[in-house]
Amino acid sequence: MADPKPAKVWAARFAKAADPRAEAFTAAIDVDQRLYKQDIAGSVAHARMLARQGIIPAADAEAIVRGLEEIRQEIEAGRFVFRRELEDVHMNIEAALREKIGEAADRLHTARSRNDQVATDLRLYLKEAIGEVLAALRGLQGALLELAEANREVVMPGYTHLQRAQPVLFAHHLLAYFEMLDRDGGRFRDCLLRADELPLGAGALAGVPYPIDRESVARELGFARIAENSIDAVSDRDCVAEFQAAAAITMMHLSRLCEELVIWSSAEFAFVQLDEAFAGGSSIMPQKRNPDVAELARAKTGRVYGNLMGILTLLKGLPLSYGLDLQEDKAGLFDSVDTLLATLDVLAAMLPGLRVNAERMGAAAAESYTLATDLADYLAQRGLPFRQAHEAVARLVRYAEEQGKALGQLSLEEYRRFSPLFGEDVLGRLDARAAIEARDVPGGTSPRRVGAALKRARQRLEGQGS
Repeated sequence: MADPKPAKVWAARFAKAADPRAEAFTAAIDVDQRLYKQDIAGSVAHARMLARQGIIPAADAEAIVRGLEEIRQEIEAGRFVFRRELEDVHMNIEAALREKIGEAADRLHTARSRNDQVATDLRLYLKEAIGEVLAALRGLQGALLELAEANREVVMPGYTHLQRAQPVLFAHHLLAYFEMLDRDGGRFRDCLLRADELPLGAGALAGVPYPIDRESVARELGFARIAENSIDAVSDRDCVAEFQAAAAITMMHLSRLCEELVIWSSAEFAFVQLDEAFAGGSSIMPQKRNPDVAELARAKTGRVYGNLMGILTLLKGLPLSYGLDLQEDKAGLFDSVDTLLATLDVLAAMLPGLRVNAERMGAAAAESYTLATDLADYLAQRGLPFRQAHEAVARLVRYAEEQGKALGQLSLEEYRRFSPLFGEDVLGRLDARAAIEARDVPGGTSPRRVGAALKRARQRLEGQGS
């Protein structure tokens, strides 16, 4: 059994014990114990490097590595007891290591500080979390593609200002979300590039007076490079803020999708019906089928926004290098990771059960004068300047509204009241599918372009997963 040590490694500096209220207020263990794997991995790599460099005896390093592995197994088996008086995950593991192997454990903290230690743990965690997020993004993109491919002929009204605007393919609409998520993936990959550097070796802030080999530790832990400046290494949390920003933008995109699902599943739209497994009922109204999952995803977006503002506010007034303020960087990060992954996962599971009402979508696409733009294009293609064509069709639509008629119910004579360029073929232009097929340009909604876009999206998705 090792000799008893003060509960806190810095306790010898003070004559007074910590006030229990201060101890409870400053303890981080309830949050940062989640970093145990990263903390142990970093300590193992550090101990091995110290031995290779002749800074500590090889036998001590071997004992340290062996003891740390035992602690990891105990934590994962649920047998490890984290102690609040030991403040954080680092000191809990170090204290347990000393109980296991004795004095050799005291050599582990040579040439490092908790400042560079926690910065390293956090980056290791972020790298793993980003990998999980990228996989979850691909999962939702795959679900969107499958839904689009299964409904590639379905016509729906496209909207601006939430007013019916022009007919589009439902698959084209879904591909817009695929593109949003693709950009989200790019942001997380960018964050990974900046998170992929090793702070360990910076010490408290000034570096360490030992012949350490930071590059070998970086290689062992899978970092692309080492942090260049020791002060920046311990104080930098840009990658946390960047992750939070990327998560907030992603949640915004998911919230937009969920808003549309809420609208589309209402009786007023009746475009889709949600799978019962992802809907909720009412405690008083027996008929209700509520879009609970979509609604909660909208609400959880606010949590992630709050976490982004939290880390930005935490960092904005910090002088270099380290302050205990940085202890507060983790709770919001962990919450954003959990919230984002859960939302991506549940939406990917929900979409395959979505029932699409193609008949209702198609009917809505033909209503509300959605083909008016095609009539303006008809006149412009016959030589009338587009602004004049727009004005003529605007007057035509106003007339039709006053008469209570759809565009297809007007006679050719009525059309010619507004422009003599309207020919007998104009009524043939009043078809939603023809309007869609006419938009055969890159990025357009024609079946040919959407089919090609679906194919490219599938190739991109499979390429990301390789």
